[in-house]
Amino acid sequence: MKASKIILVHNHPSGDATPSKIDIDFTKYINQASKLVGIDLLDHLVIGDKTYTSIYSQQKTKIEEN
Repeated sequence: MKASKIILVHNHPSGDATPSKIDIDFTKYINQASKLVGIDLLDHLVIGDKTYTSIYSQQKTKIEEN
């Protein structure tokens, strides 16, 4: 089985779904690495208390620039 697309998901136990700088930097790193092997990063979701944030939709242009 080949993965051609991935979605990253992780939770913040604090309940705050706001992505940290580390979350955004990690997303950029994984986006670059996944391009090298031909896999598309569709999104990176941060799960909080009854909420979530899509890093990719908030940061899409910034992620793709690097």
